[in-house]
Amino acid sequence: MLLDQSQSVLLIIDIQERLMPVIHEGEALVENTAWLCRLAGMLDVPMLVTEQYPKGLGSTLAALQAHLAQAQRLEKLCFSAAAEDRLTGTVLAQRQQVVIAGAETHVCVLQTALELQQSGKQVFVVEEAVGSRSPRNKQLALARMAQHGVQIVSGEMLAFEWLRRAGTEQFKQVSKALIR
Repeated sequence: MLLDQSQSVLLIIDIQERLMPVIHEGEALVENTAWLCRLAGMLDVPMLVTEQYPKGLGSTLAALQAHLAQAQRLEKLCFSAAAEDRLTGTVLAQRQQVVIAGAETHVCVLQTALELQQSGKQVFVVEEAVGSRSPRNKQLALARMAQHGVQIVSGEMLAFEWLRRAGTEQFKQVSKALIR
């Protein structure tokens, strides 16, 4: 099951002002998510951003805002972004593959991924772009998602699957800008 840029959406879950300071290796999570946003933007993959109770947890981090100008936004109270049919009518409803980044891995990411997987979507979680307050909770959540068919991938796996081949103009642009 390879990722296909024409069938994918990037779902960024709850990377918010008051949550990120307590996330283990939160700075790396934000950097890796910004990288994913740049990749998605270069390849015309649509993005959807959720915010869990923004009144209490704040907005999506300013460090990501510039990359998310074209993204659809969704406020939520349920931990799963897929609960209560909240994703109906979003760009996610039009795509078969969902690539997830965000926080917390063992709460909102886990519940969203499992619910999307159960609904028939192909779900991919980018390991270096998710996080929890505790590394143990992140690892347990990744293992649980994998047991239920969610694909755990790296950013580079995602990039090369979306690109499919070398030698194209897209490959040259992405390689120069993002592949180190």
